[in-house]
Amino acid sequence: MDKLTVRDIEIDGKRVLVRVDFNVLLDEKTGVIADDSRIRATLPTIKYLIDRGARVILCSHLGRPEGKIVDKLRLTVVAQRLSQILGKQVGVTKNCIGSETGKSVERLQSGDVLLLENLRFHSAEEMDNPIFARALARLADIYVNDAFGTSHRSHASIAGIANYLPAVAGLLLEKELKTLGSILEKPAHPFALLLGGAKISDKVGMLENIMGKVDFLLIGGAMAATFLKAKSYEIGLSLIETERLDTATGLMEKAARNGTHLLLPADVIVADDLAAKVKGEVVSIKNIPKDKKIVDMGPQTIKNFYTELRRCKTIFWNGPMGIYEIPQFAEGTRAIAKLLAYLDATTIIGGGSTAEVVTELELTDKMTFVSTGGGASLKFLGGETLPGVESLLDKKT
Repeated sequence: MDKLTVRDIEIDGKRVLVRVDFNVLLDEKTGVIADDSRIRATLPTIKYLIDRGARVILCSHLGRPEGKIVDKLRLTVVAQRLSQILGKQVGVTKNCIGSETGKSVERLQSGDVLLLENLRFHSAEEMDNPIFARALARLADIYVNDAFGTSHRSHASIAGIANYLPAVAGLLLEKELKTLGSILEKPAHPFALLLGGAKISDKVGMLENIMGKVDFLLIGGAMAATFLKAKSYEIGLSLIETERLDTATGLMEKAARNGTHLLLPADVIVADDLAAKVKGEVVSIKNIPKDKKIVDMGPQTIKNFYTELRRCKTIFWNGPMGIYEIPQFAEGTRAIAKLLAYLDATTIIGGGSTAEVVTELELTDKMTFVSTGGGASLKFLGGETLPGVESLLDKKT
């Protein structure tokens, strides 16, 4: 990685503003944190700063308050969980900028940790407003970006603030870039790309950029319906991206030209409704009823995917294989996750809902790496510049 990291700078006694991604999953009924993996992912950076006597100021967004104060999206619950994990008190401010926040920062001693209130309570954050970025910068001496999951956004706390403070990468951001970068540079072969989820459009850039390095391309999830339709199969009431049919055809042709072995489902689970009590039925892709929709991969497809994945030394997975939120349509996703967990291969999980699946199944420790950024990882692998990375200081060559 050609960017400076927190290891490359003097931080003792300095006020260090760390952009983290504490956009955690909350239980809708209780407001309790349902998954704290994003908090735990940034612990190496936080502990590194604490151990070296920095005054640590954390900032993050939570949810989509759209520039308004939303009490259920306050970061108090996050500060409480972080306090429990660290074994030390983490304060939280009432605002992320302003004179009162400044006073809270001034009271910090070496090794103290303070969490600023939800950045997105200010619409200026997502607008990359320079006045807002400057107000955040006044709180600190150094800026550290450890929020890979939002580094593809040109927001004030991600990109704008680097105009006013020395800006370096945190340890999590460094790990993300090195791990995902290894896929682009020197993946161990055979290399498989396992893609699911709803949309082809989210993954086109990555596919175009990485196809030449891939030995196997396995496509499941809702996006498989678009590929099947492009091959003139009946897909019933399954949702497809009609405007992406030509894209699907082009990707299949490119895979063939590159010698990439592309696997689509051989059979699927179909249902006429997505209600919790509805039972699905297994059908061949040649016999999908016109009045039903694809909801999961079938047992033969799982076997076919197993056969190819067992041969691979590197596997990148992004996107569930079915409608995971409905238990009876989650078997394909669960089966793939369990297989990857025990393969003798480098297994990289591409963030987002895929990371949530792996966490829910308690398989995180069985994977080589679970990315904290779904959209960011796809854009990075697509060769796009991430504003939150581009704005950091370069290492001297």
